[in-house]
Amino acid sequence: MELAERARVGEPPEPGGRPEPGPRGFVPQKEIVYNKLLPYAERLDAESDLQLAQIKCNLGRAVQLQELWPGGLFWTRKLSTYIRLYGRKFSKEDHVLFIKLLYELVSIPKLEISMMQGFARLLINLLKKKELLSRDDLELPWRPLYDMVERILYSKTEHLGLNWFPNSVENILKTLVKSCRPYFPADATAEMLEEWRPLMCPFDVTMQKAITYFEIFLPTSLPPELHHKGFKLWFDELIGLWVSVQNLPQWEGQLVNLFARLATDNIGYIDWDPYVPKIFTRILRSLNLPVGSSQVLVPRFLTNAYDIGHAVIWITAMMGGPSKLVQKHLAGLFNSITSFYHPSNNGRWLNKLMKLLQRLPNSIVRRLHRERYKKPSWLTPVPDSHKLTDQDVTDFVQCIIQPVLLAMFSKTGSLEAAQALQNLALMRPELVIPPVLERTYPALETLTEPHQLTATLSCVIGVARSLVSGGRWFPEGPTHMLPLLMRALPGVDPNDFSKCMITFQFIATFSTLVPLVDCSSVLQERNDLTEVERELCSATAEFEDFVLQFMDRCFGLIESSTLEQTREETETEKMTHLESLVELGLSSTFSTILTQCSKEIFMITRVDGRKLLLYREQLVKILQRTLHLTCKQGYTLSCNLLHHLLRSTTLIYPTEYCSVPGGFDKPPSEYFPIKDWGKPGDLWNLGIQWHVPSLEEVSFAFYLLDSFLQPELIKLQHCGDGKLEMSRDDILQSLTIVHNCLIGSGNLLPPLKGEPVTNLVPSMVSLEETKLYTGLEYDLSRENHREAIAAVIRKLLNHILDNSEDDTKSLFLIIKIIGDLLQFQGSHKHEFDSRWKSFNLVKKSMENRLHGKKQHIRALLIDRVMLQHELRTLTVEGCEYKKIHQDMIRDLLRLSTSSYSQVRNKAQQTFFAALGAYNFCCRDIIPLVLEFLRPDRQDVTQQQFKGALYCLLGNHSGVCLANLHDWDCIVQTWPAIVSSGLSQAMSLEKPSIVRLFDDLAEKIHRQYETIGLDFTIPKSCVEIAELLQQSKNPSINQILLSPEKIKEGIKRQQEKNADALRNYENLVDTLLDGVEQRNLPWKFEHIGIGLLSLLLRDDRVLPLRAIRFFVENLNHDAIVVRKMAISAVAGILKQLKRTHKKLTINPCEISGYPKPTQIIAGDRPDNHWLHYDSKTLPRTKKEWDSSCFVEKTHWGYYTWPKNMVVYAGVEEQPKLGRSREDMTEAEQIIFDHFSDPKFVEQLITFLSLEDRKGKDKFNPRRFCLFKGIFRNFDDAFLPVLKPHLERLVADSHESTQRCVAEIIAGLIRGSKHWTFEKVEKLWELLCPLLRTALSNITVETYNDWGACIATSCESRDPRKLHWLFELLLESPLSGEGGSFVDACRLYVLQGGLAQQEWRVPELLHRLLKYLEPKLTQVYKNVRERIGSVLTYIFMIDVSLPNTAPTTSPHVPEFTARILEKLKPLMDVDEEIQNHVMEENGIGEEDERTQGIKLLKTILKWLMASAGRSFSTAVTEQLQLLPLFFKIAPVENDNSYDELKRDAKLCLSLMSQGLLYPHQVPLVLQVLKQTARSSSWHARYTILTYLQTMVFYNLFIFLNNEDAVKDIRWLVISLLEDEQLEVREMAATTLSGLLQCNFLTMDSPMQIHFEQLCKTKLPKKRKRDPGSVGDTIPSAELVKRHAGVLGLGACVLSSPYDVPTWMPQLLMNLSAHLNDPQPIEMTVKKTLSNFRRTHHDNWQEHKQQFTDDQLLVLTDLLVSPCYYA
Repeated sequence: MELAERARVGEPPEPGGRPEPGPRGFVPQKEIVYNKLLPYAERLDAESDLQLAQIKCNLGRAVQLQELWPGGLFWTRKLSTYIRLYGRKFSKEDHVLFIKLLYELVSIPKLEISMMQGFARLLINLLKKKELLSRDDLELPWRPLYDMVERILYSKTEHLGLNWFPNSVENILKTLVKSCRPYFPADATAEMLEEWRPLMCPFDVTMQKAITYFEIFLPTSLPPELHHKGFKLWFDELIGLWVSVQNLPQWEGQLVNLFARLATDNIGYIDWDPYVPKIFTRILRSLNLPVGSSQVLVPRFLTNAYDIGHAVIWITAMMGGPSKLVQKHLAGLFNSITSFYHPSNNGRWLNKLMKLLQRLPNSIVRRLHRERYKKPSWLTPVPDSHKLTDQDVTDFVQCIIQPVLLAMFSKTGSLEAAQALQNLALMRPELVIPPVLERTYPALETLTEPHQLTATLSCVIGVARSLVSGGRWFPEGPTHMLPLLMRALPGVDPNDFSKCMITFQFIATFSTLVPLVDCSSVLQERNDLTEVERELCSATAEFEDFVLQFMDRCFGLIESSTLEQTREETETEKMTHLESLVELGLSSTFSTILTQCSKEIFMITRVDGRKLLLYREQLVKILQRTLHLTCKQGYTLSCNLLHHLLRSTTLIYPTEYCSVPGGFDKPPSEYFPIKDWGKPGDLWNLGIQWHVPSLEEVSFAFYLLDSFLQPELIKLQHCGDGKLEMSRDDILQSLTIVHNCLIGSGNLLPPLKGEPVTNLVPSMVSLEETKLYTGLEYDLSRENHREAIAAVIRKLLNHILDNSEDDTKSLFLIIKIIGDLLQFQGSHKHEFDSRWKSFNLVKKSMENRLHGKKQHIRALLIDRVMLQHELRTLTVEGCEYKKIHQDMIRDLLRLSTSSYSQVRNKAQQTFFAALGAYNFCCRDIIPLVLEFLRPDRQDVTQQQFKGALYCLLGNHSGVCLANLHDWDCIVQTWPAIVSSGLSQAMSLEKPSIVRLFDDLAEKIHRQYETIGLDFTIPKSCVEIAELLQQSKNPSINQILLSPEKIKEGIKRQQEKNADALRNYENLVDTLLDGVEQRNLPWKFEHIGIGLLSLLLRDDRVLPLRAIRFFVENLNHDAIVVRKMAISAVAGILKQLKRTHKKLTINPCEISGYPKPTQIIAGDRPDNHWLHYDSKTLPRTKKEWDSSCFVEKTHWGYYTWPKNMVVYAGVEEQPKLGRSREDMTEAEQIIFDHFSDPKFVEQLITFLSLEDRKGKDKFNPRRFCLFKGIFRNFDDAFLPVLKPHLERLVADSHESTQRCVAEIIAGLIRGSKHWTFEKVEKLWELLCPLLRTALSNITVETYNDWGACIATSCESRDPRKLHWLFELLLESPLSGEGGSFVDACRLYVLQGGLAQQEWRVPELLHRLLKYLEPKLTQVYKNVRERIGSVLTYIFMIDVSLPNTAPTTSPHVPEFTARILEKLKPLMDVDEEIQNHVMEENGIGEEDERTQGIKLLKTILKWLMASAGRSFSTAVTEQLQLLPLFFKIAPVENDNSYDELKRDAKLCLSLMSQGLLYPHQVPLVLQVLKQTARSSSWHARYTILTYLQTMVFYNLFIFLNNEDAVKDIRWLVISLLEDEQLEVREMAATTLSGLLQCNFLTMDSPMQIHFEQLCKTKLPKKRKRDPGSVGDTIPSAELVKRHAGVLGLGACVLSSPYDVPTWMPQLLMNLSAHLNDPQPIEMTVKKTLSNFRRTHHDNWQEHKQQFTDDQLLVLTDLLVSPCYYA
């Protein structure tokens, strides 16, 4: 059954078919359809053509004239606005040209970052609708984007403070790549793989980078004929990697995102079946659900879990197709997790589960839409064989509906469930709506559970549209509507706020969807109605009743509302937040109902201007009598009347919003409303009734203005001149009238006119504004009231400010009036924004995602058209800045710095709004604001000072004057802020001022982005710009640019670069002058230094004076300043770094082996030369110079890079050991200071002070400082530093040790390019220092030394550091200095080796050989450390695909040796007690004690590697399992010794491990073997292990039938264990496996248990009092107990429902209530658990039992005998 038929909708023809390229000459790509429905639609084509032509012409000119700013930015902004107003209304050729031009602009390498973001946002917008441009129309190269991402996201200089990027840049870049991806050339995939495969070294951070690049760049939407150039090149390789990684490294989630995208883009072209069990197992693991009794989660499972959104996309894309495997697994997934959705469960995992529910149906609906309804485009369609069939959809809905219904009442609220239901009801209303209604009716009846009511109502709102539309699948749907509405009425209840809101929403939703028309009369007239339609007709008679009852309730609500005005002062805080919300809900619901009523039910109507004209005389009379009432409430109401009169006569708006065009007033015989229930509006004939002002109405409006506005203006004019005295109340009254007139007639009055303010910015391109027609021609013959008001108000304002500044109420109104004069054209921005938001919310709650094609309710569509009209009236950005605006903004500035804080606050908000509206006005205003901060002015008050600071700070959304990204502005503002510290109005005693300066500094630091110095536009850009300027259709006649003009443009651009540079140096200078002023408070000195440090750049060395300043401040008294100086000097040293020459080498020539033909990662003959080999270490100058050092650790592990670059030899590098004369001036400054012993001594003293006790860590900034110094000046300063180093190393204080560790790390890393002689001398100095340091190591400092050595070894060829490694390996466990020093030395060594990863196999072997005899260590801390070191030793032994066996140590060989030593423990059967004292006894202990010690260390190793290594060596661990089972304790008791605790933890971690399918039989083998063990502890522990292991590998087990049988046998046989605890645990395990549907409750199982229950018990014999016999239960009792336990497990396995077999089972159980213990206990426990879990929904569950069964049950459950 095709869904298209289901919905019975044909495609609406586009209006007038496809538009022919007629007189306009081009076919638009895609316009906004709503524009065609505006009342002035016929004028829009001409308007948009003109705008587009201007944009093309001016943008082209700007780029050719090299004018990125202001011209380029101005016109790209205009293009964004154009798209917002008209959509993509340009030809395909222009579309491609725009994209190419912006692509070139975005990828200009030196482009200022804020410009880059602007261009990128526009480019993303142009590429958004990818169906508009196919791969044939457009091809974009991928490298420019890669260079950009590399330069910005992986910046080498950002951490040194040489580049400041905004936070948003990462998202923008990723979205940009995503938008360009479909258009990458066909060969891109191969090139990308070649570029990034060499980074894929799983032990290195570069792996993360490689996978990130793959995830964002690899194109997946190539057409099928190009698949061999696309995903087929990498799919097997990456999925192989994913399948074989077991321990969730960070990049695994990113691979999932990539596969999800691949699957969605290529449905039907990839066979996922072999991977399905693995995929679902991993998704289930990723939910992190708690399983079993005592579970310890590996922390990285929480942080690196998959993003549910992507997992859902992946599942959706794999569904369908012939095999149905995915649906089977999905059903399994929901079966296994359904019980977690029950409202009684809660935990941090719940959010993920809810997200899964919400996203899946949504995703399926999107896929159905794509397959069945979406217009075909160039993107690959889904082949018919893999489309979702109706059966697939039904299966899907059935498998998910159960959890959704449970989730309705979840603790986190019902939102996700409601969204899921909305989408499910679109697909299968007949499966979804009935169960929701079943829950809703009882909820409407109950009074005691309000949460239940709100939850069910919000879900019904979700399915509302599917419910009332009925349709052939669920025809009885509409009959539920009236009963629901009537029952919902009591919810309008003044006492329960949330219930009230949800009821309003509920009623509003339904009345929007259904015309409230009484159709009962139709029954007599027609006889062709279906049964359902007849029923509906008679029901509609209740509509009138419903509407009346609803109104009664609403009026009741209004009466009980607390809003009573006692004093007029309270008018600002009208009502509480809650009440205002209720009021909003009330009014909107009310109006919806009125709109949807028929004439008979509805007697009041909304009036438009035409109807008002009939009453004009009366209305004018009323106004004349009331406008001048003295009572404030009176005249306010009257002014309101005036305002609304003007509005309704002058605005353009739709006059009705019914759900059917033409209203409901036709007789029922012609028009049958029931057919229209839930019907979508038809976009192509909406038939909107517009109110467009007629001439008569306009003249009436002007008449009103003349009669009421004019007199007030004259009075105020006189008052402003001082000719007329007016009381404050009179002024306020006049202003109120003026304000209401202004906002009533805003769209009649033309904008202010006047001279433009010139010379703000020079530009060679026109920067004119665009005029939009909004339905009214201005009548220019009349006086412009806007200008009249402006003149009067300015005069009055000066009068008030000079004479009565405390009349704040009048000032508030004046501020409002000024704001509206400047910007109001008929609607307010904030109102528009909130309407836009609510429109989107309503749209979401009622949209039909399945059929798409804008099938919204008619009222919504009309609303959207109205919003489009308002959007046009609000588009005022980029207005020309005129003199009159300048005057008014200056007035606002004066108000913003006046004496009353409330006036200042309101004025500042209006001030910021105005600044954002006019082009370049900030440059004009900044000097005026800064006037108030000048230190030499004596007449500034504190209020003015504060006001000016607030003006600089800006509000959170608008402009921040202090930080415009423009040299001309910063040059003024930053120095002014610093110098304002000397102003006499500044007082640091006032906390508000201190806070303001803090906020300012913080905001500048947060928002600053590096400002460009180079604005050159490359040639490739200019060529496209020429094409754009010449493009026809539409175009304006304009001469092309002359060569002279272009030359002038280039010259101007060079001047601009020079200006920028001059400004930059100027700013640094002025800031330094500011900071160095005497008497400047320290706060301002710090602010100034902070601002200076923002000015470091990577393309320009800091001016010398600033370099000297920062170097001197390394020894400043204040630690804040010292920290800033350290960072700055580290950055300066990077700027001064001399470039080192590099050569390309061929790695295969060095090794003498050919390049491998296919990919083999790991240790191969051709990368063996990179390994550390003590036989060929470079120990002489000759060997050193002839070695080819490769610093980066990952090169060569996976593949070699195409172009392998290493550093050239020493003689080609910059000269070392220079004298002072050879250096540049900047270097000399640093050289002089660091050669001065006094300076260095002071510096070292400061660096070895404590900052925050106990919190300090190894500081990378300081390390960078020293690294830079030793890199740039080689060993010039060693003589000065050497004595200090020797002194510091000997001092064991934590801060001095940290200081020396930072310096040593800097030395080792800085010596990268030193000559052999210098390096050798360096190590002669360092080795003794390090030996001393390592022997003095303490608890506080071992972390710092670890960091020091790890940092030193990072990205260095191990052969260069052979001195260090030999030193560290000398004898880590010497025992001198006690166990602690041993542990620390191991830690430090591990840090160094871990950085070297796979390149030091020899060292790892040496270390292992050294450690193995010492594994029986007594001390716990050393054991833990050894465990950790072992993890790193074996880390390299991974079982990843295409990986050669490593030459580093292997786990299997090691485990074999260990097992040999553990034999004595394996063989004994009794409990293993830990009886080793924590001290070394004298003489040799026996093998057993040795074994226990060894085992402790091995446990530490297994625990450490659970979270770190990539793949778990399961086969090896399995041999140890039986031993752990024996040791692990059974009870939850923490007083156990270390051995038992560790064994338990280790088992918990191992049971969570991911298994490969081939390992399943091996594990089960071990479990079956242990089940026969004589230790009951072991038998018990197997069961707990089994629970977790099965759940965490669910689908891998389910995929293996033998495994399921084995597990079933194992559990059922352990039910008959002789030990009571084991039997009970087996029952728990069984019930868990049944509950997650791993095993099914089938008749053989039931029969088996019933047989066992019938086991006859032997007669009780009289026993001798002393016999031991009574402790051992008889075999018969055990069997009988097993049967009872089995039945109990079945009962408990469905805690939330009653399956058909359950009543009988309960009866069978109850028969055993009087059996001997432990059976009786078990039966009681089972019954009380049954009662606990079924108590909530007992009313429902009762239905399943017969009356007799209920009697028995009630007896059992209600009165358990208390004396038993």
